[in-house]
Amino acid sequence: MEDKELNSRPSWHEYFMAIAELVASRSTCLRRKVGAVLVKDHRILATGYNGAPSGIRHCLEVGCLREKLNVPSGQRHELCRGLHAEQNVLIQAAYHGICVANSTLYCTNLPCIICTKMLINAGIKAIYFKEGYADELSRDMLEEAGVKLIQI
Repeated sequence: MEDKELNSRPSWHEYFMAIAELVASRSTCLRRKVGAVLVKDHRILATGYNGAPSGIRHCLEVGCLREKLNVPSGQRHELCRGLHAEQNVLIQAAYHGICVANSTLYCTNLPCIICTKMLINAGIKAIYFKEGYADELSRDMLEEAGVKLIQI
């Protein structure tokens, strides 16, 4: 194999973040498309994107409740038809009986505080993210819990 081919090969972090970005493209949210990938030992355990629960009409069909109510980003998460990508990735793993303890999350966004608490209790050990909410409590709790947090 030529050196040029070796140098163009993505790192593991680039690879899994690119997959998270592809997963985000399935999102049905009108405000923010987020993708999440849970990884352990360089193997994908589960993926998730933000959108309405299975069998429920998506915001693409019925409009965005948060837009209608002028809810600012990062606030009042309960006023939304959708689940976050991080919630969906944990639900998918549980649905299929996959242990996520000591795994790593790649996510296109820094998790909100609600998702942060779930990820801590699920035993996620590291989170790599691309962009973030302005949520200092999320960062503080991840640090206190010893979850490695890296923006890439």
